[in-house]
Amino acid sequence: MRPERQGASPVKRAKRPRRAAEPAPSGATAGVELAAVQTYLDHHRRVARDSLLRLLRAPLASLLTWAVIAIALALPAALFLMLSNVEQVSQSWTSSPRITLYLELQVGADQARQMQEMIRNKPQVDAVDYISPEQALEEFKAFSGLGEAIDYLGENPLPPVLVVTPAAGLESAAQMEALQRELAALPGVTQVQLDMEWVERLYSLMELVRRGILALGGLLAVAVLLVIGNTIRLAIESRREEIVVIKLVGGTDSFVRRPFLYTGVWYGLGGAILAWLLVFFWLLWLAGPVEELARLYALDFQLAGLGVESTLTLLGTGMLLGWCGARLAVQRHLDEIEPQ
Repeated sequence: MRPERQGASPVKRAKRPRRAAEPAPSGATAGVELAAVQTYLDHHRRVARDSLLRLLRAPLASLLTWAVIAIALALPAALFLMLSNVEQVSQSWTSSPRITLYLELQVGADQARQMQEMIRNKPQVDAVDYISPEQALEEFKAFSGLGEAIDYLGENPLPPVLVVTPAAGLESAAQMEALQRELAALPGVTQVQLDMEWVERLYSLMELVRRGILALGGLLAVAVLLVIGNTIRLAIESRREEIVVIKLVGGTDSFVRRPFLYTGVWYGLGGAILAWLLVFFWLLWLAGPVEELARLYALDFQLAGLGVESTLTLLGTGMLLGWCGARLAVQRHLDEIEPQ
């Protein structure tokens, strides 16, 4: 009977289901991970707060650093803002390009009117305005201030003029040039001037200015990096003993560098806020003269300021430059501090 029991034992063991390894309760695992993340975030908040309080305990030194950063950030921001306002004005100028036809002096009013009607019937033309020599002379007297000198002339030297407004469908430069050549071939026309030419020169000039501002902004960004890097280097030297102690008790490099990175971010953010204030007060200072100039030229124009997107870009740029400057300084100087 004993062998039978021994033979039956493996069968029973084979039928007995294997117990799989029981995983840890999912709720407990999630709780541990959540606690670790919460601790990590709490440490970051504490370090960020302590870094800011450390700067506020030395207000004069911090304010001087913020002022230097603000000037470096405000200059390219103000130039870009001025360029965007010029582009806004130029868009209103380029919305209705015109072609000016200077006729021969012997062309009379009746012949000029006939040419006006003939050109107006072209499908590429929206409107044609006729300016007589007498009207052109009166306008020249009013705007030049040489009315008394012109009165001494024996005859009117100004020719009749036709101002052609192309149709809205003509948007490309090739279509405008084709219409210009067609009008120049008309009899009685001595000269044709496309008013878009000076706008194209303006666009070329603005592109040159834009690249100059980008170059200037790059140089000033490097200056901000150097200023913040030098400031962080001084902060590292002043806390050398504290860093040595932290490394002796097992502090990691990321733990040691974290306060200095937040210090750089606070420097960049504070400088960006001061830069925004500088640009804001600069716009207030210019608002009156710009409105008066727009009124004199009958322009519906208001000086545009820093919008939400531009403000966020300025603040983000300041914080990024602050972090990069601190990172470079910490990477270079922190490795030199080791416990003996």
